[in-house]
Amino acid sequence: MLDIVYAAAGGGGGGGGGTSAFSGFIPIILLFGVFYFLLIRPQQKKSKEHRGMIERLKRDDQVITTGGLYGRITGITENSVTLEIAEKVRVKVLRGQISAVVNPAEDTEE
Repeated sequence: MLDIVYAAAGGGGGGGGGTSAFSGFIPIILLFGVFYFLLIRPQQKKSKEHRGMIERLKRDDQVITTGGLYGRITGITENSVTLEIAEKVRVKVLRGQISAVVNPAEDTEE
């Protein structure tokens, strides 16, 4: 059995074996670095900004949900938000489903 292990290990060459094994990991390390700076880090930053926006919600804010509903916040609980989407029409949505706070000055089309 040990003969198979020695045969699989390759030749018993000199001192260059350790550096060639490490040089095989360099492209993987570089690839992880590229993925971190181009994909992971921006997504974490966006998620952090969204959590901050969710925490700053207050009554009478104009918001947009991820489903595309525009509404005014009439009530807030720990997990949900009540939106008035038309006069006397209210819906309850999860707090995390609020995608943006709309500035009423920008909303001049209506």
